[in-house]
Amino acid sequence: KNYYGGNWASFSFSGLLSWIKENQQKTDVGECEDWRKLILENEEVISLNKTDKTIEHVEEFCFSNQDSAEDVEEAGALSKLHVFGSSGAEGAAQESEKERAPTGSASPGAESWEPEKAAGSDPASATERNDTEITSESESSHNTALGESTLELGKTEAAPSEISTQEPKKITYSQIVREGRRFNIDLVSKLLYSRGLLIDLLIKSNVSRYAEFKNATRILAFWEGKVEQVPCSRADVFNSRQLTMVEKRLLMKFLTFCLEYEQHPDEYQDYENSTFAQFLRTRKLTPSLQHFILHSIAMVSETDCSTLEGLQATKKFLQCLGRYGNTPFLFPLYGQGEIPQCFCRMCAVFGGIYCLRHSVQCLVVDKESGRCKAILDHFGQRISANYFVVEDSYLSESTCKNVCYRQISRAVLITDQSILKTDSEQQVSILRMPPVDLGQPAVCVIELCSSTMTCMKDTYLVHLTCPSTKTAREDLEPVVQKLFNLNTETEKESENEELGKPRVLWAVYFNMRDSSGIDRSSYDSLPSNVYVCSGPDSALGSDCAVKQAETIFQEMFPTEEFCPPPPNPEDIIYDEDELAPEDSGFNNSPETKPEPSPEEGSSGGGTAVEQEHNEG
Repeated sequence: KNYYGGNWASFSFSGLLSWIKENQQKTDVGECEDWRKLILENEEVISLNKTDKTIEHVEEFCFSNQDSAEDVEEAGALSKLHVFGSSGAEGAAQESEKERAPTGSASPGAESWEPEKAAGSDPASATERNDTEITSESESSHNTALGESTLELGKTEAAPSEISTQEPKKITYSQIVREGRRFNIDLVSKLLYSRGLLIDLLIKSNVSRYAEFKNATRILAFWEGKVEQVPCSRADVFNSRQLTMVEKRLLMKFLTFCLEYEQHPDEYQDYENSTFAQFLRTRKLTPSLQHFILHSIAMVSETDCSTLEGLQATKKFLQCLGRYGNTPFLFPLYGQGEIPQCFCRMCAVFGGIYCLRHSVQCLVVDKESGRCKAILDHFGQRISANYFVVEDSYLSESTCKNVCYRQISRAVLITDQSILKTDSEQQVSILRMPPVDLGQPAVCVIELCSSTMTCMKDTYLVHLTCPSTKTAREDLEPVVQKLFNLNTETEKESENEELGKPRVLWAVYFNMRDSSGIDRSSYDSLPSNVYVCSGPDSALGSDCAVKQAETIFQEMFPTEEFCPPPPNPEDIIYDEDELAPEDSGFNNSPETKPEPSPEEGSSGGGTAVEQEHNEG
């Protein structure tokens, strides 16, 4: 691929359009014809996939005015030669240095982002960051920077702005294209639980220094045909105008019980074989409270979730409240694709090398030991390896013939206003839409504002996700129609109710393979030193990925600590051998000191390694 992160990546708008085109065309990677000459008599090969088959049913729609959009170019975009040509990330870095405009202020922790990211999802992302709108003071005050041992957080309220009773601004397709680098569009939509495994890992490993976060400001519910805000913290409950005094007491009493439910087994033991929804009906809660708890707090299925699972989910939600704000969730500025990039950057600081546009054709296996001893790339180059860690999609059909995959349905929308308008435009909201029909999955809706650095001003980026039952469009369009106006600008509003809904300007639907939870034994004839990791799952958090990474690491290095805190740069002693690669001309900046600081790292683009500098 010519970008980092696989299915965890984030793209600018033009980058996403290229990704869409790529997945609609599905071209094979070229291969070296003479590779069999490199195989010895006592060796055999295991071929890998030539095409990525994890993305299907990609459908793109534009509802905004497309007049004269053909000749519009993304403002400040790199030439295609730099983004997709052989110069790769190196070219992007050089272009970045030329283009960077001087900035007078920066958001907290901005020094972590300059001069460019070590391993951004999109090679052009390095320059995208530099031109990105700088967070204003009012917005940056409620951004979150992960600190040494905790997350540092300013105000948690969203930045105040004028009450948006006026008509939303008309946004044309050409404006979206022109401002395309303001967008950071995630292929997978997730949030971070403030007491989840990923936050703990980011803090422990000090990878947090490379990231910045924003609170999810609202938990929403769809109740009786309209979107409402759900009070979930103690302060929210007592300040709520939508709940009666009796409902407030009932809700607080139930949430307090959920926090310590293990100490009161007599209250739920009789319902252990019931669903959580049935248990809620016995608790004297009003229908609206039952709905809020089930869909917006526990976020579980009405039909499949047991009482115990529901209580555990509710407790997890409540324990995450208040650590960094009024909701349990954080969102990384510039998109979810930043998270793998942050770990890549830490790895690069300590010598990790990343290569784009570099395919692995096959594994070379020693017949006697059955272990993978090397790989062959598409240049016909043989690279020795003690271990090979590979994402599921790279394995061939014959290796995966016994594997049964699930699918995730995804939609990404660019809209002109929020699904719940308030006196603040800068909201990060999560809404769990109940199933339209019985047996259908619930749909998770995450709406991002421009201060998350994922979309241009006066627009919102909306992610919809659910486990697939059909194609993504069939699964998600009924929800989109309930929440949004899908009329184009030239069409008259069909009904009065459409007037109040946010208008969709652009949309894409696609299905993504969910390869999580597959047992290793399902793969056919895998060498013992080949480790398979999955792509993203459909869950809201990232616990699955963190557990999987730690499990694989412990299998490879049972005596080592997983993601330990890195040493201070001044404590690192380098051997002459370790400095040799830099002395041999890989470093494209002669004035760089050999000892990297935390803000300096090497990142690979193509087969070159470039050294990053702290210009702070």
